[in-house]
Formats: sequence, structure tokens, C-alpha cells
Amino acid sequence: MTGNAIYLVTIWALPVIIAVTFHEAAHGFAAHLLGDDTAWRLGRVSLNPLRHVDPFGTVLLPGMLLLLHAPFLFGYAKPVPVDFGALRRPRRDMVLVAAAGPAMNFALAVLAALAFHVTSYLPSPASQFLIDNLQNALIINVVLGLFNLFPIPPLDGGRILVGILPLRLAMPVARLEPYGLIILVGLFIVMPLLGAQFGLNFNAASHALASSADSTISEILRMTGNA
Repeated sequence: MTGNAIYLVTIWALPVIIAVTFHEAAHGFAAHLLGDDTAWRLGRVSLNPLRHVDPFGTVLLPGMLLLLHAPFLFGYAKPVPVDFGALRRPRRDMVLVAAAGPAMNFALAVLAALAFHVTSYLPSPASQFLIDNLQNALIINVVLGLFNLFPIPPLDGGRILVGILPLRLAMPVARLEPYGLIILVGLFIVMPLLGAQFGLNFNAASHALASSADSTISEILRMTGNA
């Protein structure tokens, strides 16, 4: 592995690990507060990355895609177990537990943007390394937060949608959960690749995510005095 490749991995790995660790821990902590101690008993309400990181899904898969200059990054962590039936008000609390993960990512993105203001006080090599990490942390947390808000179970957005829809509409959405990963792979990977073979643009989902991420990042930078 070349020096540039090593540097590239180091400035992406830490932001990715922090983003997914805090995201999953936030789910578990919210569930604990709302009556379900499943994640708490299993030690998943923790900021220890080893409790949440999936070696392949969190580290190797995104790393390989990054080094291969893939047009997309994809990865996952070990999902935090939640017994929604144990929550005090299951439908309402399911929404709050699901929203806790993306909310944590947006909070981390704001903290990364605020931290830009301290980089000028560091010597040059350390300053650049921190800037690169903070930039990637901002991007990763915004993209992770928005991606998880897509209204497709088992993503957080799908769980939120199931919690807020009337039962007669929520049940058909909930039944999509076993097929959610297949749908996402189709939307973000298969369709764009298929469209490229025929000279067509099937990147609607990717474009929607990218556009939303750009707007969110710009607003965070404005709010934190970086724009």
C-alpha cells in the first residue's frame, strides 16, 4: 500500500468508526430511556467501537470501495437490538429510537464543523491532518444521517414512517423490511450501473441523497461560521 493510500485510509477510517459507533449507541441509549433494556444488557449502549463495528461492513467494504475509486460508498454496522414491544409507548417510542441515530450523526457533523475553528492554532502537518479528518467527518455524518432517513425499512426512516402512518398504511410498509437491503442495493447500485449500460440516468436516489447532503453541509457550515 502506497503512502497516499495509507493516508487516505487513516483520514476516513476514524470518522467512519466514530459515526457508526455513536449512531448505534444513540439507538441503544434512546431505547433504554424509553423502557427497553435489551441493548443495555448486551453492552451495546457503549462508545467502544468494537461493540458496534462489523469488520467487513464497517471497515473492509468501505475501504475497498474507496481505494477502488468506486462511484459510491457503502457500509454497515452491527444493528443494535431493540425490542419495540418493551417500549412504554411502542409506536411513538419506535419513532424516537429510530430518529436518535440520524440525530446523533447531525450533531456530530455540527461539532466537526465547529472544530474547524481550532485548526489554525495547530502546527501545519497536524493542522492538515485534523482538517482532512473533520471534513470527512462532516461529510460522512451528514450522508449517514440522510441515508438512514430514506423511508425504507429497516433504515431508520422506514421505522419512523411505520411509526407515524396509520396502521392500515404502516403494515404494508413494515412488510418491506425483509427486502429493504435488496431495494437499497437496487436503487443505489444496480439501477445506476444498468442505466450506464444503456446511456440512461437511473441515479435518481443517488442524486437526491447527494443534493440533500450538499444543502445540509452548506447550511451547517453557514450556521457554524465557516461560510
